[in-house]
Amino acid sequence: MKEKRTTAFLIFISIAVCVSIALSVVTLAGQTKAMKKIEEIQGFGEDVNLEDGVVIAGEYEIKSTLPISEAYKTGDKSALSDFEKETLDMATDVLDGIIEDGMSDFEKEKAVYDYLTKNLTNDTGILTVISNNDDGGDNPHDVLKYHNAVCVGYATTFRMFMQMLDIECKVIHSSDLIHSWNLVKLDDGWYHTDCYMDNGMNTYHNFNMNDERCSQDHDWTREYFPEAKGKKYNYVFSVCETLDDIYSVPSWLVEAIDNGESLKSCTFKEEINSENENAAQYMVDQLVSQLDGDCAINYDWMLNEKSQYVLCFYIDYVNDENIPAELDDETAAEIDNAIAEALGIDTSEFDDMNDEFVDEVDY
Repeated sequence: MKEKRTTAFLIFISIAVCVSIALSVVTLAGQTKAMKKIEEIQGFGEDVNLEDGVVIAGEYEIKSTLPISEAYKTGDKSALSDFEKETLDMATDVLDGIIEDGMSDFEKEKAVYDYLTKNLTNDTGILTVISNNDDGGDNPHDVLKYHNAVCVGYATTFRMFMQMLDIECKVIHSSDLIHSWNLVKLDDGWYHTDCYMDNGMNTYHNFNMNDERCSQDHDWTREYFPEAKGKKYNYVFSVCETLDDIYSVPSWLVEAIDNGESLKSCTFKEEINSENENAAQYMVDQLVSQLDGDCAINYDWMLNEKSQYVLCFYIDYVNDENIPAELDDETAAEIDNAIAEALGIDTSEFDDMNDEFVDEVDY
């Protein structure tokens, strides 16, 4: 009888220990899940070797759209949800309008880049309207429907279009998980393209970059993604002109600005070397400084496949439509009278704000 009680006691103790361990595991799993959620919300998640399923800025998840691109290529959308069907219809309409027979993969890619950077502009000016859709422009459906996107929206929409066109493409994310853009594969290798960064400017500053150029403004875990070393389709090189020497640059650039061009690049018959590089740099800095105000100009020095220096200018023009006009005196007086009446005071007590209005607006 004593042995039976001892055996029963040991069984009880064993069960209790197992239950305790199980509860600890459940509790730990719950804490881990909670901590992971907190990290995602705060944007401090750990960088991972993934393309889809990554959460950017703790809020926007990179999601696959392969069912949509496959349905486009096969013509069978029976397996799609209504949400995906609407996305496919909108995307098809876009491609029908921008893609022509006989286009190369590069030309198709550029057409999609042009569409996204020109049409998905956020509201600007004093009154900024933020889309009230639940996903905040982080997926192709909302991007194409509302024309408002965060970086994840640009990247996943660009990738969807590339996959619809049978061009290999990936969404790449920054090491700190706060930004995303694309890697696209053309016939000579991979290129970085960041439509979000070029939104509204159309300067091709972030179009078809190699790793070296992209690393100037982006940071990513390189072992997670293919190496981008192509130069053939970097837009800077594809439109490059040859000037006689650095003294030809001022008139060449001024003419480009007069013609409203957004990107100009050149190399020189008299190549840049250790003897004239200081003069070349002074020429560029002085020229950009003197042109400041008419437009915003950024520039890069790059090396082409022949190891020649290429000077490239990215030109962003001031859009007068986004500059708020000064209120006319009659409108300002009507506003002042309405406020004074509501407050029970005299308009003489008001500060004269109208004259300083435009200067103080942050746009």
